[in-house]
Amino acid sequence: MRYFLEFAYDGTAYHGWQRQPNAISVQQVMEECMSTLLGSPLELVAAGRTDAGVHARKMVAHFDWEEVLPQEDIIHRLNSFLPEDIAISAIRPVQPEAHARFDATSRTYEYLLTQEKDPFLHRGTHRVHHPLDFDAMNTAASLLLEFEDFKCFSRTHTDVKTFLCDIREAHWSQKGETWVFTITADRFLRNMVRAIVGTLLLVGKGSLEPEGVKTIIKSRDRSQAGASVPAKGLYLIDIQYPQTTYPDG
Repeated sequence: MRYFLEFAYDGTAYHGWQRQPNAISVQQVMEECMSTLLGSPLELVAAGRTDAGVHARKMVAHFDWEEVLPQEDIIHRLNSFLPEDIAISAIRPVQPEAHARFDATSRTYEYLLTQEKDPFLHRGTHRVHHPLDFDAMNTAASLLLEFEDFKCFSRTHTDVKTFLCDIREAHWSQKGETWVFTITADRFLRNMVRAIVGTLLLVGKGSLEPEGVKTIIKSRDRSQAGASVPAKGLYLIDIQYPQTTYPDG
C-alpha cells in the first residue's frame, strides 16, 4: 500500500530535507526512525526539498508498506521516537500510483519579517532594521503574476529543465508584529522565494521601483535580482493534491 505522510519540522538544525553524505538532514532522521520502528528499511519521497535552515509547517512524503498500518498508533509511536523538532500529523492511504512530488497541484510558502528586536522571534524570522514601504512591495509582488519564467530568481548552476512557474498568489500582510509574505505556485525553483523576498526588500527600501521587478524578470539574470534573505524566515505551509489522490476522494 502507498501512504502519504504529513509532517512539520523546524529546519534550524538540519541541512535541508534531502539526504546528504556529510550532513544531517530531515529525510535521514525520519527514514532511520521509521525503519527502526517498523522493523524494515523504508524510503520517503517528499513533495520537494527545502534548503538548509528552511522550515515546514506542512510537508508531505509518500512511502510504500505491504501491511495496513494502524494510523493513530503509528503516529503516536513515531512522534514519541522522533526529535522534538519533527512532528507527524497524519498518515493517509492513497492511490497506488499517487506521488507526493509530481501530483502536487500547488505549494504555498510564507516568509516572516520583523522590524523590532524580539528575543522570542529571532530564530524564526528575519529582522529588517530600516523602514519598508509595504504598499510598494505589494505592488511589486502583484507583478510576479504576469510572468512565467523566473530564471532570475533561481539558484545558478542548477540542473532543472525549465524555469517556468505558475505563481497564483503573492502578497504581504501584517500579523501582529510580523510581516508575512505569502506566495503560492504550482512549483518553485531552488532559492526562488528567498530571492524574490530579497528583491522586494529593495523595493521596500526605495532602491528599486516596483516596475523594476519586470526588468529583472525579463533579464533572466540572477545577478540582477536582490540578494537571498536568510533561510530561517522561510516556511513551507501547505501542499495541495487532487481529491482523486485519496481512495475516498
